[in-house]
Amino acid sequence: MDKRVIKAVIAAHQQAIGRVQLVERPIGFEEEANYVLVGIRRAGKSYQMFQDIQHRIKSGKVVLEDCLYINFEDERIASIEANELGMILDCYAEMYDNRKPQIYLDEIQNIIGWEKFARRLADAKYRVLITGSNASMLSRDIATTLGGRYIVREVFPFSFHEFLTYHQVDPKDNWEYLPDKRLQVIKLFDSYFHNGGFAETFPLANKREWLNSLYRKILLGDIIARYDIRNANAIRLLARKLAESVMQPSTQARLLNIIKASSTGISRNTLADYLTYMNDVYLTFSISNYTDSLAERSSICKRYYYDNGLLANFLIDAETKLLENVVAIDLLRRYGSGESDGLFYYNKGVEVDFYIPDKRMALQVSYSIDDPLTREREVKALSRLAEVFSLDKVAIVTRDEEDTLIENGLRIEVVPVWKWLLRESD
Repeated sequence: MDKRVIKAVIAAHQQAIGRVQLVERPIGFEEEANYVLVGIRRAGKSYQMFQDIQHRIKSGKVVLEDCLYINFEDERIASIEANELGMILDCYAEMYDNRKPQIYLDEIQNIIGWEKFARRLADAKYRVLITGSNASMLSRDIATTLGGRYIVREVFPFSFHEFLTYHQVDPKDNWEYLPDKRLQVIKLFDSYFHNGGFAETFPLANKREWLNSLYRKILLGDIIARYDIRNANAIRLLARKLAESVMQPSTQARLLNIIKASSTGISRNTLADYLTYMNDVYLTFSISNYTDSLAERSSICKRYYYDNGLLANFLIDAETKLLENVVAIDLLRRYGSGESDGLFYYNKGVEVDFYIPDKRMALQVSYSIDDPLTREREVKALSRLAEVFSLDKVAIVTRDEEDTLIENGLRIEVVPVWKWLLRESD
């Protein structure tokens, strides 16, 4: 790798950071901690770095020249390898008389062996922030190599709370009791509900075009090209079928039959790989049935998209799927998912859309419970679950309806989705 190229990249990136106009987010980093930021493309990982740099400069803790930022998707350094990463420090030292910089490494996941360099930086007491768009950065091997030297933080597109703040609506105002303000919040939610939380779309008139471009970048670049997939039609079809199946638990066998029915043949192992790739690039995420065994949890899941705007690209009659999807994103953001805690669904005798065992919380999602049969079905499922587990918070999230129901001594809140998303911590 040519040092002159690296120096040119360092200088260009430094100047660009000073000109970036930020959409501020309520994000803070510990003063002496190192971080790995992971999440879907364009969710704002790089902007969190820029925000950290600008805040530190404004506070007088550093000057711009103290900040070493490298974006590894810059085509000028696309060929750099892990054993050459140390040249970045050498080049910086030559440019700035051996100053010790704050280090920001953006989209480093494509450099095989990057984690050893990251560990060396932490051991040398550099302050480091790293971003990546692939969940393989969270693998057990990498976590072992980093050895507790970094805090891992998952970055999502904007929450509805952040979306309102962007539009200069204070989510903490008493707008709930002011008709005009309440209508404004509901109107803004309609845009968020259908178009999602990618901040770059907020000022655009044609949000669909931007979202389609992002989807193509994730599918073609992060999945098909990265994993050398030759049957591109199969994974395109799978992405569409997962969107159409949001809300429904699906087995790998069922998905395989759907794809084979379209005359697109793939093996069971290939299907499992494709599902893993889609989760790894944060296009989709999966939640398991709480009552399933560990082996079953990997093969029978409910699958969702990381952003409603991406999901809406696939659907015509989208309302009910978008409703459950936006609730799933909110719950994943707040509680995560894991083998024994976090976010699950429950299906044993009755089906409950979401169950968070460590919060003793259960939720049903229903577009409307105005129909008596629908109301009875949703209430009965929650009531049956409460007979199995002690529950502190029970709710039915709807599109617009609000009420409080009592069933066999169980208090069930009926909450409109826009209000549910703005709740304080549970």
